[in-house]
Amino acid sequence: MYKSTAVLFSVFAAVSALPYDPVIRKLDNDLRHQYVQGPDGSLHLVDLWGTVSDLAEAARYNPDRQNVYHLFTRQNPTVSQPMLVGNEGLLGLTNYNPARRTVILLHGWLDDVTADFNRALVPAFLSAEDVNVIVVDWSAGAGTINYVAAVANTLTSGESVGRFIVWLNSVTGASPTMYHVAGHSLGGHQAGIIGRNVGGDIAYITALDAAYPGWVTNSNKLRPTDGVYTEAIHTNAGLLGYIGTLADADFYPNGGISMPGCNSQECDHARSFYYFAESLISGGFTGRRCASFISAMSGNCVLWGNLQMGGLVPKTGQSGIYYLETNSAPPFSRG
Repeated sequence: MYKSTAVLFSVFAAVSALPYDPVIRKLDNDLRHQYVQGPDGSLHLVDLWGTVSDLAEAARYNPDRQNVYHLFTRQNPTVSQPMLVGNEGLLGLTNYNPARRTVILLHGWLDDVTADFNRALVPAFLSAEDVNVIVVDWSAGAGTINYVAAVANTLTSGESVGRFIVWLNSVTGASPTMYHVAGHSLGGHQAGIIGRNVGGDIAYITALDAAYPGWVTNSNKLRPTDGVYTEAIHTNAGLLGYIGTLADADFYPNGGISMPGCNSQECDHARSFYYFAESLISGGFTGRRCASFISAMSGNCVLWGNLQMGGLVPKTGQSGIYYLETNSAPPFSRG
């Protein structure tokens, strides 16, 4: 009896000694734990209810100090040149040209500068037009397995990239109307955060299968007003990618969930930037207008009006929801 009581007391004492980590934010009000697939295809069980310790981890990320900016141009298409906020001397040694349009690229969760997203889009942009391509490596914020912290870091990184753009424009005379900001997954929402921190004047914002987990009730998600023209391409809607509309124009290729030629969510999720890369070079991808994203996901779209998906030029003034079909392998476009 005494031995059992002593053991029970020891267990109680051990449990009582554990640190209390209260929930302070619910990214999903219903489902707390769910599996989210990383860019390498592996599944990670994530907790969508943020705790004090999650907030503490996010606070350790300093994007003004830790974000890295890589410049690619037609003069240096494969080896980047570094850019640092406040360092005009270093900027003068690069191939950056304020007379050219500037593209900002933002990778997603657990990715970095070497992401397939960047490998696909840097050469596509440079092939299509003589532009400045700035790849933002925010892996110091996105590289954590703690998904709640990564979501929080999406906001602070976006605010920091906005400050970088404001500084770059102030010293070069460039204008937000010369910018195209494109992001994948978490980077899709970060593109919108950047836009609203530059006054909503970015000419063209593209969200490529912007992340779904943790963003349904998140007020920081992409909004149509974040840029002059905003566009979202949905390829794994309701799973890794956001299911509802986010932008001026929302495209749901093949219904927006499962892509021809894919056998994993990771592949479906990535198709968004492969379709976009092809659109930069060849155009194609004609979307048919839909009444709602539900009708787009079912392919039941009979409204009058078509719109090209992706491409180099913003379709300023255009809006709506669109459905289209693709091939299962490159070239993906059916015209």
